Amino acid sequence: MKKVALVTGAAGGIGYATAEKLLKDGFAVVGMDIVPVDAVGDKFAGWDDFTYVSGNLASGADREAAVNAVMEKHGRIDVLVNVAGVAPKVRNDILVMTEESYDFVMGINLKGTTFLTQLVANKMLEREAEDGVRGYIVNVSSCSAYTSSTSRGEYCMSKAGTTMMTMLFADRLAPEGILVNEICPGVIATGMTEKVKEKYDKLIAEGLVPMNRWGNPDDCAKTIAALCDGTLGYTTGQSISVDGGMHIRRL
Repeated sequence: MKKVALVTGAAGGIGYATAEKLLKDGFAVVGMDIVPVDAVGDKFAGWDDFTYVSGNLASGADREAAVNAVMEKHGRIDVLVNVAGVAPKVRNDILVMTEESYDFVMGINLKGTTFLTQLVANKMLEREAEDGVRGYIVNVSSCSAYTSSTSRGEYCMSKAGTTMMTMLFADRLAPEGILVNEICPGVIATGMTEKVKEKYDKLIAEGLVPMNRWGNPDDCAKTIAALCDGTLGYTTGQSISVDGGMHIRRL
């Protein structure tokens, strides 16, 4: 029986690359994203063992519907990959950041991710462990969890919260055979960073990233796959930077 993964943010960027990687690795995958089904087009054409569910991660009803769709189709969830996230619609200095923007970003990046994880973890706990493992959960945080960006404070705070959420679930679920880890991407070429491409092109050229290049979604997907295929079976509560060395403090 194939193992089953639920991947949020699957319509693009890191989520899309992760869904594709897991499919190639032999998983059945259910992808969730806010993009309506009729707007997806042929993006997933030819993807066997893939099911797409449209839903808003900020909605409790949509989160429950996505999990129910997985259970109805496959009867199990072995892997949850929390990729879906948003940046503020408008970058504002933290001194004028609005509550509306804060609630929008937090509602998806932290609240939505937290309560989807809670829901899936409880489904995983209903199953008997196989070789001591009930499941794997991987969260996509960001270098912004530890890097100040005062024009998008709500995003930085949401990702710092994701890091603590990862540790909390890892602590609680380790005795139950569920491993919870996260990756912290650096400057990755996705729709989110496309709007500031010139800025990051300049910063990378000036030495921001020791590997001297943008990251791409596949860099993240490969790391995520290693965290949910048993390769790192004695690792939980860990944060792995996928940033070309950007986190290194240098003189």
